[in-house]
Order: sequence, then C-alpha cells, then structure tokens
Amino acid sequence: HDGLSQESLGSAKRAVLDAGFNAINHREENGGQGFDGFQQILIEEEWGKATGALWDIPWRPAIPLAAATSDQKGRYLWPACRGERRDAYAITEEQAGSDPSMVRTTARRDGRGWVIDGTKWHVTSGDIADFFLVHAHVDGDPAKATVFLVDRDLPGVELVRTPKYSHTFVFEHPIFAFDGVRVGEDAVLGEVGSGYELTKDWFVEERIMIGARTMGAATRALDLSLAFAKERVQFGEPIVGFQAIEFMLADMAAQIMAAKSMLYRVGWQAARGGAARKQVHALASAIKLVCSETAGRVADAAVQIHGGRGYMREQPVERLWRELRVDRIWEGTSEIQRMVIGNELRKRGHEAFTGWPS
Repeated sequence: HDGLSQESLGSAKRAVLDAGFNAINHREENGGQGFDGFQQILIEEEWGKATGALWDIPWRPAIPLAAATSDQKGRYLWPACRGERRDAYAITEEQAGSDPSMVRTTARRDGRGWVIDGTKWHVTSGDIADFFLVHAHVDGDPAKATVFLVDRDLPGVELVRTPKYSHTFVFEHPIFAFDGVRVGEDAVLGEVGSGYELTKDWFVEERIMIGARTMGAATRALDLSLAFAKERVQFGEPIVGFQAIEFMLADMAAQIMAAKSMLYRVGWQAARGGAARKQVHALASAIKLVCSETAGRVADAAVQIHGGRGYMREQPVERLWRELRVDRIWEGTSEIQRMVIGNELRKRGHEAFTGWPS
C-alpha cells in the first residue's frame, strides 16, 4: 500500500476533529477529550470493526506525554492533542525487541544538553511524525533508561528506510537513525532513569487498546461469516445448516464473548482505580494475549468458512485475517505477555486474574 493521499488525510483529520475523537486518551486539561479507559475501549472496538488500516487516523498522543513539564506540554502535548503536531514512539531496535535492556541507543551529557546516538526500528507513524519519544540508555546504562523528546528536523535525525509490511496501514513504520543528535536538558521526559516506567505506561495502554480493536475485528469477521453462510448454497441448502459450519460459528461467537467479557472487566476495573498499577500491567498483558489470539483464530475460521473467496484480496475477511496477524507481535509478543503474567503469578499470586474485581 502507499497510504492515503494528502487530500484524503486532510479530510480524515477534519472528520476526527469534528467528531471529537482526537486525543481521547488525554485529560481535558491537557488538551484531550477526557474519556476514561473503558470509554476508550468502546471507541477503539468500533474502529477495529472497520479496518486495522485506519485506527491511527484518530490520533492518540503517547500517554507518557502526560508526564511532561508545562513547557514541554506547550511545545508537544497540547499541539499534538489538537492535531498540529504528531508523535512517534521510538523504542525497538534491530537487536532489541522483546528485551528492552538490549537497547543500544545512548544519551550522554554534553555541556548543558545531551547527545543521542542509535537506530530505531518499526517506528509506527514515523513517516508523519514531527517529533519522537526516544527510549535511550544514559551512558549506555540500562538502569538509566530515559525517554527524550526529539524533534524530527534536528541535525542527525535520518530516515534510513521504510520497509513494507504484510498488514494494511495508512502510515508507515520506518527505520530512523539518530547520529549525534543534540538536544537540550529540557528534552528529558520525566526524569533521568524513569524511561522504563514511562514506556511501561505506554505499553499498558497500547495493549489494552489492541485488545479492543482486535475484538472489533473479530466481531466483524463473525458478522461477515454468518451472513455468507446463510447465503452460500451447496448441496441444495445454505451451508449455515451444516454442522461443520455451525460449530465453527458457535466457537467463534463463544470465544468472542469470553474475550470481550474479560476486556470489559479489566477496562472497567482499571478506569475506576480498582487495581494497583502493577496489577494493571499484568492484566493488560492478559488482555492482549487472549484478545489477539482469539481474534486470530476467529479470522482464520472466517477465511475457512468463505472458502476460496476468503483468500481473495477483494474480500474483507482476507484483509481482517492479514491485519490481525501483527497484533500477536507488536507492543509485546504473545510470549512476552505470558512472561508478564507469569511474573505476576510468582510475585503476588493469581488474585488479579481470578479474584472478584473491586
């Protein structure tokens, strides 16, 4: 794909602003819409029903920007909420994916500022961003992980290349090099050494919203499959009456019901402060794991029900199937989510997952 034209992007941006769907994840005093986490889930679920290609059109500035100083908010967060600026989170590297301690991007003090060196991969929406949240290690020390606000037009910021990916997406995921990029002392977001906590907050939000969008896509796949099965006639009758198809549809519906119930429970609980921060981190991993894997199974069944048609690019179920594959990879693979859940079990037991939410 080659994205949308500037005219189409402009039209979509105006529609987002007119509908009030910009910055739904930030408080009103920070320029956002002030929706809580549960409300955001309901909105993101609807976007997932349409296409995985458009979810980033209604922009959600990275949640760690809420930790910005007043001056930083004036330069970055507030304009980003209004759609005047666009951020991109730069954490992943060629050798640092699931293990952030492997990050090789460094920041060293130089006079009154910092010099940043490193290369970042899979920088989602980096092609339209005008500033980055760069996760770097001060003096190469993982214990001093820090997030820096880096303007794209600074000397030393270079777009290396823009790989093509399997899924449909309006924006790109380029590779960027930061070669001796000089930033001021005021480029530090939060505090030196707070990078892991800020990035964790970003991951928590992203994982829950991925859960919401995948449930929207799974529901759409079920809708399409049920409609097709009622209309498709083989051996003299609609295939919806065949037990093989009926059982597939039943499994799809039951799996969606279970995953959505889990999603709504955690969303409601987290939005109302009913879980400790560390528990929310583990619950977000459970949401992403279950919802993304459920959606993948549902989409695969949808393609099977559609037969040869399901494998045609012109069919929505083919697109949903292809788009959903990445949700088991980005913002933490399914295996990483299991590790986070396992860590919670070892340290605090299973109450967060099996207990009654407060």
